[in-house]
Order: sequence, then structure tokens, then C-alpha cells
Amino acid sequence: MENINQSFGRFFKVMVSGQAYLNLLYLGATFPLGIFYFIFLVSGLSLGISLSIIWVGIPILVLMGGGWWALASFERFMAVHLLKEDVPAMTRPVDRDKDIWTGFKEYFTNPVTWKSLLYLFVKFPLGMVTFVVIMVLVPLTVVFLSAPFTYDTVQFFQSGISFGSWVPAWQIDSMGEALIGALIGLLLWPVTLHITNGLAWVHAKFARMMLSLEPFGEGFLGIA
Repeated sequence: MENINQSFGRFFKVMVSGQAYLNLLYLGATFPLGIFYFIFLVSGLSLGISLSIIWVGIPILVLMGGGWWALASFERFMAVHLLKEDVPAMTRPVDRDKDIWTGFKEYFTNPVTWKSLLYLFVKFPLGMVTFVVIMVLVPLTVVFLSAPFTYDTVQFFQSGISFGSWVPAWQIDSMGEALIGALIGLLLWPVTLHITNGLAWVHAKFARMMLSLEPFGEGFLGIA
């Protein structure tokens, strides 16, 4: 019985966890950032590669390299401060006496340079999946929870098979039904947060794997 009580406690405790809402904030920004990264990278790299035959593209590609490094650094910052993931450094300690050419060589031979580029491209499809999950679970939960306050002004849960007209599956039109809906929402909210916490865990481990000098795969799925 004590184990059951502890399990229920852990299940509902997520509703008052600040980290759960930080995770939700991070996930909410994933899709728009993924779109921006994709457009920026495709446009810049395409322009740089196409103009490289007349040498104009070379400085564009160099600037793109700096640009995607800055974006990857921003992603690492968010993973550390929003997801609370311990992401190791992206570079080794800087030698201030090295010349520019040595700096260029170190940048382009650093595996994080290329892992971070792949990470930014993958952010788009990963963000799309995340967006779909959030846009299904969160609005549905909010609709259920707010039913006692809005049931008499808004028509909820219109769904069904249409043959020229809609057949409602469930029309909340009384306080009793609205309270049942609120109870469903109260149960659905911790489920939603547990699912989004799982998604945030995947994002955090992926960021650690791709945005650090840590050997590929170390720290993911408990590998050490």
C-alpha cells in the first residue's frame, strides 16, 4: 500500500515541478528554432557553395561556419540552463598564442563543428515531432480543465464522421459534465507533463551527444 501511495505521489508531484515547466518552455521553442536553423543553413550553405567557383563563396562559407557555431553554442546554453543537462565544453582550452591559421585548422578538425551542424539540421524534424505532441496534449488538457468555466459559452469536443454535417461525440452542456471534464483534465495534465519530460530528456541527451567533445554516444542511455 505504501508503494502505491508513493507511486501516486510521484505521478502527481510533476504538476508542481518547476523543471517540468522549464522543459515545456524549451520544447515549445524547438519547432520555430528548428525552422529558423534549417532556412539559415540551407540558404547560406547553398549560396556559399554555388559562389565558391568564383571565390566569393569562400568567405560566405567561413561566415556560415561561425554562424552555425554560434547557434550551436546557444543550443548548448539552453540545454544546460533550461534542461539542466551537464553538457561538456564544445572546445578544448584556448591557447591565446596560436595564430589564425592554427585556429582555423582546430575549428575544422574539431568533431563538434560537424556534429553541431548535423544537430542543427536534425532540430527541424525533431522539433516538428515535438510540436505535434505538444499541440495535441496541451490544448486538450487545457480544454478539459477549463470546462467548468466555459461550458456554457463555448461548444466543446465537436467531432465525428461527416456526411454533410457534424455528429458530436460529446457535447458538454451542464456543470456536471463540465466537472467530469475537469477531472479528466486533472488526470491528463500529469500524463502530459510526464510525456513532455520524456521528450525533454531525449532533447537533452541528444544535445549532450552532439554539442560537446564527449565521445560519441557517451552519456546517452546511461552509457559512460
